[in-house]
Amino acid sequence: MGISPWQLLIILAIVLVLFGAKRLRNVGGDMGAAIKGFRTAMKDGDEPEKKAEHIEKMEQEESRIIEGEASKEKTKS
Repeated sequence: MGISPWQLLIILAIVLVLFGAKRLRNVGGDMGAAIKGFRTAMKDGDEPEKKAEHIEKMEQEESRIIEGEASKEKTKS
């Protein structure tokens, strides 16, 4: 014995009336973003050497940054 399609439709109608279509759409989008983030994190966890290469590359880029002050010069037009 399980839930029939008619029972699922009735439950869906009640939820739609209680929360509204806009809020359900937002919840669905948030859930999709969370699943995508989870999959990305799992994929990144499987490739630790690639992550180490990325960190090393970022450190090299940071070392090329020139420190100093910027001044605003007035030009005559």
